[in-house]
Amino acid sequence: MGALPASSHALITAPLRGEDEIRDNAAFEAILWALSRPGDVRHLPEPGPRTILLALIDRECRVHADDPVIAGLAAQTGATLAPLHEACHVFLQLDPRADAARLAALKTGSALYPDEGATIVTEARLGEGQRLRLSGPGIETTREIAVAGLPQGFFALRNDLCRYPLGFDLFIADGSKVMGLPRSTRIEVL
Repeated sequence: MGALPASSHALITAPLRGEDEIRDNAAFEAILWALSRPGDVRHLPEPGPRTILLALIDRECRVHADDPVIAGLAAQTGATLAPLHEACHVFLQLDPRADAARLAALKTGSALYPDEGATIVTEARLGEGQRLRLSGPGIETTREIAVAGLPQGFFALRNDLCRYPLGFDLFIADGSKVMGLPRSTRIEVL
């Protein structure tokens, strides 16, 4: 076999990116920025937790989802469906009238493996409702936000469970908007 002629490299082309890949990459970038800048609202290419799931979940993930449609989509990615207390990625439908105590079952990691804390995705309304003051990494001083539609006591319980480096990372989706609150963020309920 001889070497390829110098002009043959012109025949090699890069594969075209499909619409799904473009959407998933844009969603991944949005959620990465949302988590690195707590309280900033980023925009997803398509609305809802489904878009976040498609960007984050693959066959190596253990997923819990309240919504059977989201659970089915997670299964299609090859992810393992798991009970709430075993899941690394949790897609919750939280009723504002419900008890926030379900959060106590979430994985928060351990002193030896803090990275085993779960990533939570839920839906709520951003920019209205309960006022919160955020501080910590990714926030210059403090940032005030408002979130409506989560159970009473949600953020107080979240604060009890998130003792950095232990805890869980939280994504709140509101249509095509997403906000990230990592476990390292301190949240003061105003």
